[in-house]
Amino acid sequence: MRAVIQNSVGGPEVLVIANQPDPAPKAGEVRVRVKAAGINPVDGAVRAGYYPLLGEPPFILGWDISGTVETLGAGVTGLKVGDEVFGMPRFPKQAAAYAELVAVPADEIALKPKAADHTQAGALPLAGLTAWQGLVRHGALKSGQRVLVHAAAGGVGHLAVQIAKARGAYVIATASPNKLDFVRRLGADEVIDYTKGDFTSQVSDIDLVLDPIGGEHAERSLKVIRNGGVLVSLLNLSDATRALASARDIRVERMSVVPDREGLVELGRLIDADKLTVHVAKSFRLEEAGAAHAFLATKPIGKVALTV
Repeated sequence: MRAVIQNSVGGPEVLVIANQPDPAPKAGEVRVRVKAAGINPVDGAVRAGYYPLLGEPPFILGWDISGTVETLGAGVTGLKVGDEVFGMPRFPKQAAAYAELVAVPADEIALKPKAADHTQAGALPLAGLTAWQGLVRHGALKSGQRVLVHAAAGGVGHLAVQIAKARGAYVIATASPNKLDFVRRLGADEVIDYTKGDFTSQVSDIDLVLDPIGGEHAERSLKVIRNGGVLVSLLNLSDATRALASARDIRVERMSVVPDREGLVELGRLIDADKLTVHVAKSFRLEEAGAAHAFLATKPIGKVALTV
């Protein structure tokens, strides 16, 4: 099979196409012929050596997949050859999604939503599960709550806005000036241009904040959360932030996404119910993985994907 490998850490140019052995599914696994693979910021951090999840190269990047089941390993039930599936297998261990074939745990994938094509489904899992787990599992989101989503035009953010709306929340979203209209179209009730003053002076009485930015941004977010509210951060929280939160009875959660078949099923239901759309800013061929990483670094609206 063809796969994108890297033999050293560095810029997008280290991603190269090479022939690799076809993976064989072990017991409890299936082999999937990949149609699309999503690209996420964590991929670039691992590639560059900033986030050494996979140890030293060589390795194959990627966790998001959408494709067709080709082979069943021993003991697999509930799936059959030919099923269209999607998922985020093995994270944070190597899943080797930038490839024509992957062997993945059967219980970490789900049937692809019918209303999404493979490119959209392949771009969904990691960002979608991050948004879902952040809002629902960690944030315990309830209908009628006021939710603030930062970086709302990004991969996680644009999905979080839609998930929160689908669950009955009043959604306030921050974005840059050129992305405000996009976020409005997602259904946000209020949109804040973060370049025009401090967001803390423009919003208050928030029940739940989803923050993918971290640092002092997370600390400032505490100012707009009501006593007893929740801050869910995708990045590490400082001791000072935790202390300030504790003083106001604000629950803080530092989350890392995990494989979640139930979450995938819920995301698929939202897509098929026309309550969730995956915006793919641009897709690239497998052999263009380096160009795809360079494009992602420009912070486009929505997601970026490889098509196989």
